[in-house]
Amino acid sequence: MPYRNPHAAPRAGALTSRRSSGKPTLRTPIVRAGLAAVAGLLTLTVPASWTPVSASPGYASAGSSVTSSSTPYLPEPTGPHPVGTTSLWLKDTSRPDPWVPSAKSRELMVSLWYPARSGSGRRAPYVTPKESELILKGKGVTGVPSDVLSRTRTHAFSGAEPAGRAHTLPLVVLSPGFTDPRSSLTALAEELASRGYVVAGIDHTYETFATTFPDGRLATCAACELEGVDDFGEKAVKNRAVDVSFVIDRLTGPRARWKGTSLIDASRIAMAGTSLGGASVAETMLKDSRVRAGINMDGLMFAPIPASGVARPFLFLGQPLHRPGGEDATWDRDWAHLTGWKRWLVVAGAVHPSFSDYDLLAQQIGVDLGSELAGSRSVDITRRYVRAFFDLHLGGKPQPLLDRPSVRYPEVGFCSPETKTCT
Repeated sequence: MPYRNPHAAPRAGALTSRRSSGKPTLRTPIVRAGLAAVAGLLTLTVPASWTPVSASPGYASAGSSVTSSSTPYLPEPTGPHPVGTTSLWLKDTSRPDPWVPSAKSRELMVSLWYPARSGSGRRAPYVTPKESELILKGKGVTGVPSDVLSRTRTHAFSGAEPAGRAHTLPLVVLSPGFTDPRSSLTALAEELASRGYVVAGIDHTYETFATTFPDGRLATCAACELEGVDDFGEKAVKNRAVDVSFVIDRLTGPRARWKGTSLIDASRIAMAGTSLGGASVAETMLKDSRVRAGINMDGLMFAPIPASGVARPFLFLGQPLHRPGGEDATWDRDWAHLTGWKRWLVVAGAVHPSFSDYDLLAQQIGVDLGSELAGSRSVDITRRYVRAFFDLHLGGKPQPLLDRPSVRYPEVGFCSPETKTCT
């Protein structure tokens, strides 16, 4: 299956080739306004670029006006615990890097968010100025300061002392979208940590626009250069599953690398991801029985779920093109092979970045992604439904929010593939 760099210009004949193959690709993204022209194509759909516009009060949350020169910020987490964070530099010496074979080991940067003893100290940076520059350049953003994302205000404290009793905290692994860093899921991670979870966000090296290692090296997106490689999406999904299992090993096994490891309940582990990260969740669950529950947020399923199925809890959460019978048929295809507890939810007005921090941050810096979810609404919805899913399946707490539509979240539709409706 040919791979298309999501940030490259389309090649002549690309759509013809795509139709004839009948397979999904990480093809050139499609702008929201052009969806009608490609209805029925199995594509990963995100804006082709982030287009700066004049900011307006409607972009602001909490009723405050935001301009492109304002300091971006994430909403405060809502849980009772202060949030700490730290980063781990992990090396898997059992395998070479799948994208740069000359690298004889697979190196990963992982951020941990967790309940902390106190909410004091230095706020964790969102990204470095150089990472901000490369992310914006990769996404085609112009007209904003190159370091603007590095100014984003977070709510976790670097190096804070972890809090909790031994073997009581569930672990959630987060996998970001293709080319996106682990920081793109910070708002969700901080929320879960404030509610008593340990959260591990992974930079899948050479699949991001920028990953900085503690020794000063900066890895960029080598995988983005692999246009034309057959079955790229499936290869990427399978590689991410190995990355996730390795990280779980280093957080729960005898070679654990974090001082708070003893707090983790290794019997309560789950995973969520956006885009390619979401597409990797089912594959990870198939390969690693420790992952008890999973959420795919707006990710096309590049690796089909086999007929043997996944019997553990699973949630599809996406934008309207993922509705049953919509542009992406992979969720329809795999739905029957999810044989445990499952839900299929779509969010009206959402776009591809709405399930990460980038819908909110784009609005704050004056960039139009086409989202109809103003201010922090995208973060609010994502946090609430993801937390409900994990509270139910890792915490055993009933969650009526997952049983029926809510008047508090009228944008969220419950989908039935049998009737091809979402209500």
